[in-house]
Amino acid sequence: MSSSFDLHVQTTISPHNGQAYHVETYPVSCDLDRTLESAAQSQKEWIKSTLHERIAKGRKFIEKFSALANREAPATYDHGPLGHHDLAEELCNQMGRPVDQCWGEFRGFLQRATYMVDIAESCLSDITFSDNQPGFSRSIKRVPLGVIFVIAPWNYPYLVMINSVLPALIAGNAVILKPSPQTPLTAVRFKEALNNAGFPTDLIQVVHLSPPLTRYVVQHKLVDFVVFTGSVAGGKAIETAAVAADGFKGVGLELGGKDPAYVRADADLKDAVIQLVDGATYNAGQSCCAVERIYVHESVYDNFVDGYVNETKKLILGDPTNKQTTIGPVISIASAERIRQQVSSAVQTGAKALLPENLYPKAEPGTTFVAPQVLVDVNHTMDVMKEETFGPIIGIQKVSSDAEAIELMNDSEYGLTASIWTKSLDDFSTLADQVQAGTIFLNKCDSLDPALAWTGIKNSGRGVSLSKFGYDQLTRAKSINMRIDTA
Repeated sequence: MSSSFDLHVQTTISPHNGQAYHVETYPVSCDLDRTLESAAQSQKEWIKSTLHERIAKGRKFIEKFSALANREAPATYDHGPLGHHDLAEELCNQMGRPVDQCWGEFRGFLQRATYMVDIAESCLSDITFSDNQPGFSRSIKRVPLGVIFVIAPWNYPYLVMINSVLPALIAGNAVILKPSPQTPLTAVRFKEALNNAGFPTDLIQVVHLSPPLTRYVVQHKLVDFVVFTGSVAGGKAIETAAVAADGFKGVGLELGGKDPAYVRADADLKDAVIQLVDGATYNAGQSCCAVERIYVHESVYDNFVDGYVNETKKLILGDPTNKQTTIGPVISIASAERIRQQVSSAVQTGAKALLPENLYPKAEPGTTFVAPQVLVDVNHTMDVMKEETFGPIIGIQKVSSDAEAIELMNDSEYGLTASIWTKSLDDFSTLADQVQAGTIFLNKCDSLDPALAWTGIKNSGRGVSLSKFGYDQLTRAKSINMRIDTA
């Protein structure tokens, strides 16, 4: 049970009940050609607008989307026999997150949008020089790339789309936006708010595509840059397609993670437990920056594990449309079976599962509901400590020193985020310099600050979004060197 597609139709299946929620029909290649041509033509007109005009439309967009996502008086959409659903209910039914938690994604979406609009002028204005020689003038412009193809995931669709789509438009680009087959309506609602704010209709195009059609767009001559968020395998496929296209097409990749946490002897254990349970299980653990492995100093190991188990037992696994539910299903039966297999394999090779199976009766085999689990006596021969889980499972390993913890944290093909839990700022600074990851947290995890560059290393991808550096990925530098006085 997951979203399915054939050569012509894409069907979104709600993870919690297996029912068809939404259907889209794929375009044919000639229709895609026209879509791309209209976007490219719209971009040529769009770039004639001033930066201030584009920023003003960005602020108007924030107003329009805020109205759609107003929890007190939200917009609703007709889903026929399924009823009228607001934005949170739509998202819940598409990907299975508890409906009350979906509102949090909209808050984060608006926070990121506001920040990127606020910094746009300083990031995109011309750079001038005060030390020009008489009769000469120099400057550096940030100019748009052209048409940007954004491929968004299902796990946090709004949060990931806003990272690139709005900055790309404000920078002067056109955007072709492909949502996941699991969350197709998120891109439709995003475009609705953009168009209502005055962004030209053809400038932002939403496309629903099969894998072959996705490859067709990646390789299309009118596409200048591709932004992909998803799995490592998906990222490799996108990069391979881009490399095979004519020219040298740029690709930004935000891929998987196996994010570690290290709890030192001096950590605030109560706080660390609460934060790390949330970091490992929120959204059923389906986050690229979810905490997936924890290393704990031996002097506090037993107390930490006891606290972690007790906190995890508070989770309520169930129907995500129920307001009492705190953890919903994973995205598909295939994903659920893969997660269960990781746990089973670890137990068979010596790990110990600390939560009884009957604690979560909803988590039956053959369903998308996966019981949270805490594994101890784990090691790096086990997939649960090495391969991305993308589920509400954690392995906790005892360490005897900072050096051992750092070695294990870095023993990974991934490098998105990592967290260190300690009261010593000096020790944190020393350790953070040694950890191989794009973001290092102190006493927090699984969160983004739009002022900071969101980037990964190793198999977690390349490129950057958010912060002032996010605009650099969506533009290019153009140098202007003038000899004004020719007398």
